[in-house]
Amino acid sequence: MESLWIKPEELDKAVTLLEEGELVAFPTETVYGLGADAKNDQAVQKIYQAKGRPSDNPLIVHIYSVDQVYDFSSRIPSRAQDLLNAFWPGPLTIILNHDQETAAPTVTSGQDSIGIRMPSHPLARDLLKVSGLALAAPSANLSGRPSPTSADHVWHDLSGRIAGVLDGGPTGLGLESTVVDFTNPDQPAILRPGGLAREDIERVIGPVQDKTQSKSGDKGPKAPGMKYRHYSPDQPVYIVDNNWTEAIDKCLKSGEKIGILASDDIIENYGNQVYDVFSLGGPKDVDRACQVLYKGLRYFDDSPVTLILAQSYAKSGLGWAYMNRLEKAASQ
Repeated sequence: MESLWIKPEELDKAVTLLEEGELVAFPTETVYGLGADAKNDQAVQKIYQAKGRPSDNPLIVHIYSVDQVYDFSSRIPSRAQDLLNAFWPGPLTIILNHDQETAAPTVTSGQDSIGIRMPSHPLARDLLKVSGLALAAPSANLSGRPSPTSADHVWHDLSGRIAGVLDGGPTGLGLESTVVDFTNPDQPAILRPGGLAREDIERVIGPVQDKTQSKSGDKGPKAPGMKYRHYSPDQPVYIVDNNWTEAIDKCLKSGEKIGILASDDIIENYGNQVYDVFSLGGPKDVDRACQVLYKGLRYFDDSPVTLILAQSYAKSGLGWAYMNRLEKAASQ
């Protein structure tokens, strides 16, 4: 398949491809998504084929208006409604009981729940509005790879596997949406931390549970990013809490070509001892670290480094989401 590179002013090309049951990657405020008509099961199946995605890993449906939620679930619990009012459009996914059974079966991986979100990226909103479609859209990368934050990343992974890539420039947040489960309305739970901090959620609806580890037995995960190894670059990644001297010495003695993924102060102190570096930004700029984490992991794909040492952050605010992704990418 020959993939099309689609400019924003050529939006009608992307709409036509989606209407024909093809796959189109498009930008959101978090990462690039790989879209298909959420009610067309043949189209949705192509997502799993293109990505090499496990069949029990459900997809998130992207919508333009709140009214579209009722195409997939008969009601929005009151606390979920409070969150939508506060944070939609934005990096929030809600999991609801899928009692309308209108989504393609492949979207939910056979489960009785469904994830829905309303992206805020202007080009994504234009695509959803003009097409009139709800789009099932996981991240637009090969399964297990770092998520794409630019059209170039998508092209690297999926050119020849999908119909088109709608180029909206670099994404803003850099990490996927936060997923909150409302299938038990009295006990909302975060299934995946992301671009919306837990503290912000709890300011609106009160305490939420942490269910970021899948415990569903033989069932598949309720949300993406829970069960399988994700976000991994070509080289092994090791997380360094603070003892950089020890970590670097150990790797050098093993003959490794080290890449450092860290803040500017770490790079200033240790960059001359290693083969290559990528900056996460200022020493305490967690927002910036989240924004460029996937870009940094992908940066070393084109470097001869044999191992990546990556900086840890405190698991508070967006640091929780950063560490969730880094720990899934890491070997140790």
